[in-house]
Amino acid sequence: MPKIDETRPFLAVNIAILTVSDTRTAADDRSGDALAQMIGRDGHVVAARRIVTDDRDAIAAALRAWIADPAIDVVISTGGTGVTGRDVTPEAVESVLDKRIDGFGEMFRWISWPKIGTSTIQSRAVGGVAGGTYVFALPGSPSACRDGWEEILKWQLDNRHRPCNLVELMPRLQEHLAHKPKATV
Repeated sequence: MPKIDETRPFLAVNIAILTVSDTRTAADDRSGDALAQMIGRDGHVVAARRIVTDDRDAIAAALRAWIADPAIDVVISTGGTGVTGRDVTPEAVESVLDKRIDGFGEMFRWISWPKIGTSTIQSRAVGGVAGGTYVFALPGSPSACRDGWEEILKWQLDNRHRPCNLVELMPRLQEHLAHKPKATV
């Protein structure tokens, strides 16, 4: 059964929060505020925070900047994961990923099912790895952010979580770069 191994010391993770919205400002970003509060409460660091419009290029640029920043371990976005014409966050996220974590979106929808029923098919929550940084895209409601954090990310971003967690894999996320064969002439 999954559990927290209290014999291991907790390791704080540096997390950037990206709110994707055409209408939100720092004054009314309830989803970003909810994520920031939960991240801090659980011992992690909100290393950066930003709001961008529902524009695929702007989202991808913000993600790339944080992925390139060695001080950022994880990026969590909120908003733009639906199916309307302006919802382009999953496409932007997927454009920067090296590897997808399909189980993240699957689990998010499974968790949403008892709460919103078949409406969960409208969620295109996605996750993956890019340049050694974890990237997760959540829907834009505070309740969806709470579900994603409390039910999935809180546990997978805690290095004490057993039987395994994403934090313990961080040192190995770019090991493929160290093992590239040298070109022969």
